[in-house]
Amino acid sequence: MDNPVNGAVQPPPARIVVGISGASGAIYGARVLDALNDLGVESHLVVTKAALLTLSQETDLTAEDLTAKASVAHKLADVGAAIASGSFRTLGMIVAPCSVRTMSEIASGVTSTLLTRAADVVLKERRPLVLMVRETPFHLGHLRTMTALAEMGAIIAPPLPAFYARPASIDAMVDQSVGRALDLFGLNWGAVKRWDGLK
Repeated sequence: MDNPVNGAVQPPPARIVVGISGASGAIYGARVLDALNDLGVESHLVVTKAALLTLSQETDLTAEDLTAKASVAHKLADVGAAIASGSFRTLGMIVAPCSVRTMSEIASGVTSTLLTRAADVVLKERRPLVLMVRETPFHLGHLRTMTALAEMGAIIAPPLPAFYARPASIDAMVDQSVGRALDLFGLNWGAVKRWDGLK
């Protein structure tokens, strides 16, 4: 329950909104959900149609498999969902992966789906919004959009491999990127390999 007890200010509930949009890398969003489950953090999932298509092409997961990983799964068109309101308190939101289209819609403030509306809410409430943008190379329009989002308070966190962690598999590379993104919410997932100085 979010209401203050005896007038005391309560910390935000341990819940994060997870958006998965249609860029390559749907596995990042799936692993975010796995990580939040491991950490005991409530997840509120919203997925685009393009993301489900990408999921089917890049993984063996079904849409049902994905939604089963979430504490709560919201429909993309349900703009009346709890996560569409700033009064619904969360630790913030991560979009993993974040397509250029989704990034651009968030930057414009003209939101047409629950995913981008939820992101807009997180920005207006000054909560962390982490965008794992997937595209390369970036043209000037992409870069300007990212700059605008950073100026609004979003965190641009492309899932770039950390080779100092000596990943032995694609799964390890994915988990390292996911864990480092979750660091931005103050969450410490055990899959992350930390730098501890030169050997």
